[in-house]
Amino acid sequence: MSAHGLPTAALHRPLLGIALVIAGFQLLSMMDGVAKYLTLEYPVLQVAWARFAFHVLCVLPVVLWRYGLASLWPAHIRLQLIRGLFQLLATVFFFASLAYIAIVDAVAMVFVAPLVVTVLSPWVLGERVGIRRIGAVMVGFAGILLVIRPGTGVFHWAAFLALGAGISLACFLLLTRKMSRAAPAAVTLAFTGLIGALALAVAMPFVWQPPSVHALGLMSLLGMLAALGHLLIIKAYEYAPASLLALFGYSEIVTATVIGYLVFAEFPDAWGWLGIGIVVGSGMYIWAREQRLFARR
Repeated sequence: MSAHGLPTAALHRPLLGIALVIAGFQLLSMMDGVAKYLTLEYPVLQVAWARFAFHVLCVLPVVLWRYGLASLWPAHIRLQLIRGLFQLLATVFFFASLAYIAIVDAVAMVFVAPLVVTVLSPWVLGERVGIRRIGAVMVGFAGILLVIRPGTGVFHWAAFLALGAGISLACFLLLTRKMSRAAPAAVTLAFTGLIGALALAVAMPFVWQPPSVHALGLMSLLGMLAALGHLLIIKAYEYAPASLLALFGYSEIVTATVIGYLVFAEFPDAWGWLGIGIVVGSGMYIWAREQRLFARR
């Protein structure tokens, strides 16, 4: 085994790991585009429920076949439930923001997650955070302000929904790191999907709008893109270390920009691009800093 916890042979296929993680994030960007399209006509909670419900329909049969029914009651059940609820909040907040703001702006807000993880990791994970990473976090938050520009004519209150999605995602990631070996990745994927589907099912009698055949097809596509995207990302970690793959999550910005421009005629202005660049640059600096610290251990 390697220092990263991967089979040594796997580390000799980093290009495959990079290709898989990039493909996974592109599928998740496509999911965002489908979600934005659906939220223009259907309630956000219904769209979010469809994302989780069809996700579960894709993943659950495989988990039951491979691990059995008992696997759906994993170890550390309380933390698993809290983790699933944070993913639910991230999804609902993000989908709600897509109904009002550009996809690329919403995705940029979600990239606040690595910054929030850095701030909270001393309390949640007991990790030491130095002054340089704190400085990178402050610069990153300045970039967020450039994207949303509160107090100007381009500001929209829904940017705070996307920001809430990023903070919820950060809490989800912190718990994921804390419980990294609590259950097989596929089981965790199915369990968090079940939490989202069951929790949102409570609201369906109050918000449900009968979908057209076309919309139902898009809702099923939403779940399939989510399941396949996450599966590819999980598989990527079998071929390359997390320290290498973390950087390539930012490729989602590219696809989000293309989809926003081609489908919704959305394109960031110069200030928006500057803010996005600062957010991405801050995240990349934190990533590079973590690699240097890891190499010294």
